[in-house]
Amino acid sequence: MLRSLVLPFLILAAAAGGPTQARADTVRIAVLAFQGSERAAKDFEPTLAYLGRALPQHRFEMVPLDPDGIEQAVQAHTVDFVVTNPGDYVDLEAGQGVTRLATLESSDHAVPTDTVGSTVIVPNRPGHPTRFQDLAHRRLAVVSDDAFGGWRVIWREMVESGVEPEHLQALVVTGFPMESVIEAVRSGRAAAGVLRTCLLEEEIAEGRVRPDEFAVVAERTQPGFPCRLSSRLYPDWPFARLAGTPPELAKAVTASLLTMPAVDGRAWTAPQDYTTVHALFRELKIGPYAYLAHTTVSGFVRGHWQWFVVAALAVLWWVFHVVRVETLVRRRTAELTRAIEGREAAERVARQHREERDQFSRLGILGEMASNIAHELNQPLAAITNYAEGITRVIDAGRVDPAFIRNGARGIAGQAERAGVIIRRIRGFVRRREVKLEHLSVNEVVRETLALFEGQALLRGVPLSVQLAEGLPRIAADQIEVEQVLLNLLQNALDVMEGSPNKALGITVATRRTEDNVEVAVRDHGSGLTPEVQAHLFDPFFTTKPQGLGLGLSICRTIVESHGGHLWATNEPEGGLSMRFTLPVLAEDTP
Repeated sequence: MLRSLVLPFLILAAAAGGPTQARADTVRIAVLAFQGSERAAKDFEPTLAYLGRALPQHRFEMVPLDPDGIEQAVQAHTVDFVVTNPGDYVDLEAGQGVTRLATLESSDHAVPTDTVGSTVIVPNRPGHPTRFQDLAHRRLAVVSDDAFGGWRVIWREMVESGVEPEHLQALVVTGFPMESVIEAVRSGRAAAGVLRTCLLEEEIAEGRVRPDEFAVVAERTQPGFPCRLSSRLYPDWPFARLAGTPPELAKAVTASLLTMPAVDGRAWTAPQDYTTVHALFRELKIGPYAYLAHTTVSGFVRGHWQWFVVAALAVLWWVFHVVRVETLVRRRTAELTRAIEGREAAERVARQHREERDQFSRLGILGEMASNIAHELNQPLAAITNYAEGITRVIDAGRVDPAFIRNGARGIAGQAERAGVIIRRIRGFVRRREVKLEHLSVNEVVRETLALFEGQALLRGVPLSVQLAEGLPRIAADQIEVEQVLLNLLQNALDVMEGSPNKALGITVATRRTEDNVEVAVRDHGSGLTPEVQAHLFDPFFTTKPQGLGLGLSICRTIVESHGGHLWATNEPEGGLSMRFTLPVLAEDTP
């Protein structure tokens, strides 16, 4: 490498006492030789010759180096001035304190100082890449991974196009001179290569590249610029002094550079603004801005402030949404609470009305059974009278028989108890109370109901028959309500049997088990139901009785369904009607 040949000489000179001590009139100028030492001598020899003529007391010596060699020479203070690309200058300015004195300008450019850029070349074949995105997953040749025009300029353009270096298959580093990039693309080692602007045109002019051999990727138009390029342009190379260079020498060199006439269209002008170069380094987080790649809280916030604004707006929206939802929930909860309270109040009123209706229904049933109740009570009362009169006659006759009197008193007590049972049963049936679910035996409920009803049936000459299945499971029900349903069905059956030719067949009450239910059936031998009557049988206020209210069967169905059961009517083929209802058995009795 060029650096390995030149640097040992510079280090030996430094060991002998530094550039100003080895030879007081020798001034060493490090020049970046990206195309080799011969090309560097050709480009900058006119500048050194002019300085020699303008400042004859000094001998100006050019030291061609690559970027690493320039950095080491500056660190070792083996040179006095540096001529390099703008990217290397920004690095040296931040790290070594070098200061630009002048900027190279070209008279054939629209903007004389904006000449540094990059050109990406690919073999000119059908279907070749035309955009930076087409370079993804391909090999890209560069002269160095820290070269400015040879990589970093294109790196920025690719990143802004959405192609990160890791999206490439590989970065092929060819080393200096930059013409080796052309050979890497030509030989197939890489699919594309990065050149400094105008190098392609120089190679074509020298005959080393055919005009149609390569195509340019992402080519852009720059008015007044004579070369093809793939990037924006940056200020040209600076002429810079080291921090240890004597100020008088730096002042004299600067004055000479600014008065130097153009040679081959190139001259030196006042130092330009390298802000655009700093922007590139900042965006790529390299060089003096490498610290940006190390995330800190403040740096992260500065670098992603847009997202923090979006996040803050999202949080504000979420807070607003939560407050709004909370307000709506509270409002809806209050409305729901009022609705529930209103519904509960309505249910309480409805329950109260239903209890009153049931009470009226039971009273109506007892009204229809009044004669039976009177007959039931007359029997024990008549027996009590007979016992009392018999005892009185025995006492009046003076024939006091303790055994007779004791038997009479016991008879009176038994008949009084019988009358008391009848009265208590009637009071329990008509008393208003809360619904009370108990574990009941259906057969026992049927027997107690028939005890209230059988007297009335006997008075009308209608026989009762009972068919109770054995081993029925218990149910959870209100006994009075179940008795009310049975009494209503029995009363209806008794009414339709009045005057029926089949009156002697009587009424049958049966129980049986059906799956998870217990079924109770009341069968009469009347005329049955017509289709019209059957369609409205359970409608409120529908009745076929001249004095009926039409509430009995409607109340019965409500009671049965509130217990989880079902009530229905079936015409029997032999004549008559069966009214059936089911009640669910207790869970522990379900197989």
